[in-house]
Amino acid sequence: MNTLLRELAPQVLGALVRKFGDFDTCEDAVQEALLAASVQWPEQGMPDNPKSWLITVASRRRIELLRSDTARQRREETVAALVPADPALVPDVDDTLTLFLLCCHPSLTEASQVALTLRAVGGLTTAEIARAYLVPEATVAQRISRAKQKIKSAGSSFHVAGDVETVLKVLYLIFNEGYTASSGESLHRVELSSEAIRLTRQLRAQLHDHGEVTGLLALMLLTDARRPARTRADGALVPLAEQDRALWNAEAIDEGVSLISSTLSTAELGPYQIQAAIAAVHAEARKVEDTDWPQILALYDVLDRLAPGPMVTLNRIVAVAMVHGPAVALQQLSTAAQDPALADHHRVHAVRAHLLDLAGDADTARTEYELAARRTLSLPEQRYLRSRAEALA
Repeated sequence: MNTLLRELAPQVLGALVRKFGDFDTCEDAVQEALLAASVQWPEQGMPDNPKSWLITVASRRRIELLRSDTARQRREETVAALVPADPALVPDVDDTLTLFLLCCHPSLTEASQVALTLRAVGGLTTAEIARAYLVPEATVAQRISRAKQKIKSAGSSFHVAGDVETVLKVLYLIFNEGYTASSGESLHRVELSSEAIRLTRQLRAQLHDHGEVTGLLALMLLTDARRPARTRADGALVPLAEQDRALWNAEAIDEGVSLISSTLSTAELGPYQIQAAIAAVHAEARKVEDTDWPQILALYDVLDRLAPGPMVTLNRIVAVAMVHGPAVALQQLSTAAQDPALADHHRVHAVRAHLLDLAGDADTARTEYELAARRTLSLPEQRYLRSRAEALA
């Protein structure tokens, strides 16, 4: 039932905002309708038309929210309500895409865009978002409240919002935080990566011919397919070269490869498609020795032209090492490390350590691994980097 409610949440909110226009109040009304459904449906049975039921309840809640004196009264009335569905309220269009765009309004910070997307489109509660990001619930609530106020202050209608590229960026931010948590005890926050994949599927249902939407979904699937092999039983990180590929999710790989293969031949090329193609090359290698590094390097060359950035540079340098040797890669890393965006970044030290290890300079590699461990906030990464340093002692 929770899955159905989350799938219906953006459709219901889209219908209300299209009808009434005030995002803030409509979003609160939808959250209370979802709460009512979670309480009533298990006891009284699911209605014949769940979407219509939710839209009807949310519409009535919107009126009550404007009249109600306290949040407590609103919630008590919501749980107690029994409202018959009104099919006439159900629109013929699915406004999920427009809702995505509204949540990614250009006036909002990335943190606010992420929080509002997870709340309004994903249907997650404030508490769920806070737990996923390891931040206080009050912080998330404040971000969401400020985001809605900014949208209101900007005078945005339901048809004035961000662009698809921003939506993709926000979804990728959510996925990456779930796949490799930036801080904390755990490497993964599966609830975030899974939610990002689900929301990207929703977006693709709206834009199935958009090459970059398909590319991002393929990238997420191909990347997440490796998750079962990325950690040991004690939570220790396992690098790609050492992973047991039998543990990779073959179904996700097949879907991801199929998606990227189809879109590369039909859509305008974009960075998410190239990243997905790189992930597909890794996924199709049955053994690490079978990896087609020249193809990966060629794809990174294309990605560096389409969407240059510090992490693209570092990943490309690793591919250079596999094709041309660690000495060439170390020279390129010395140049790249002068970029202020990479100054003292733990990934620079980790890549340098790896290259020095390949080149046979164990002592300097150990020092670099130790530096990298001190500069990351991820505890699993710290443990992995220190273990590499200890192995070279």
